[in-house]
Amino acid sequence: MKNRFRSLKYAFRGIGTLLATQMNARIHLFALIFVITTGFLVDLDSGEWALVTLAVAMVLSAEAMNSALEFLANHTAPEWHDSIQKAKDLAAASVLLAAAGALVIGLLVFIPHF
Repeated sequence: MKNRFRSLKYAFRGIGTLLATQMNARIHLFALIFVITTGFLVDLDSGEWALVTLAVAMVLSAEAMNSALEFLANHTAPEWHDSIQKAKDLAAASVLLAAAGALVIGLLVFIPHF
């Protein structure tokens, strides 16, 4: 049980690091607050909440993985390498793709309510 709590502690510390060091993560957090507020205002049903939750989790997870890869790459190869740059670009692309997917989900969910 103690190991479980330690794992949670590390995960929450990671979320803190993400929000403290990554401007885009803070932008995504602001968007999350806006989406939740709007969801309550338009009274989303459980299926819509599920889609929105999945979209938010997808974007924040991609942002966390992108940041983890960047920290690791910057530590292990502080000098420029083409392959490291490609890996970092691919990780950034995953965030962009997740955000684009979340935008589509958001439009599909929210537009019928207005």
